[in-house]
Amino acid sequence: MRLSDGPNGIRGTRFVKSVPSACIPCATGLAATWDATLLHATGTLLGLEAKSKGAHVVLGPTTNTLRSPLGGRGFESFSEDPVLSGSLAAAYITGIQEQGVVAALKHFVCNDLEDQRRAVNVIVSERALREIYLMPFMLAIRDGRPGAIMTAYNKVNGIHCSENQHLIQNVLRDDWGWKGLVMSDW
Repeated sequence: MRLSDGPNGIRGTRFVKSVPSACIPCATGLAATWDATLLHATGTLLGLEAKSKGAHVVLGPTTNTLRSPLGGRGFESFSEDPVLSGSLAAAYITGIQEQGVVAALKHFVCNDLEDQRRAVNVIVSERALREIYLMPFMLAIRDGRPGAIMTAYNKVNGIHCSENQHLIQNVLRDDWGWKGLVMSDW
């Protein structure tokens, strides 16, 4: 399977001398419209571009709730509002997957910073975790049914997301009934 980055354009299978892609406005800009129809159309375009470039999986959308303007990739996330982010991510996912391409919802969860992101340990209460950080993922999964979920590099309450039993087993699998692919970030 070929995977390709896709939050604001499908990179494709080559980094050098690749076929140009449409440059999609950043997720924050798209979310400012509050237009789920626009996000669905954006997903449709990304799905078609992925197919034209031989990619089977789009690594996106990024659905993190950033709490600091210092996150270097904050522009890839939709909003600080968990319901808006989850609703728009679901529309985006649906557009991609209607083209026969898998959307990989990312970065599960609390991916707040880029600087030393593999070492960051997000300390968060269960209530804040569920009401702020997990909510957009829950809505996107429920309404968009992505084919894959990518975990974040960071730790949550002392355990890396990719090995966090509470997040993956208890929340994602048991509470939400997720049966799909869970992949780590690179």
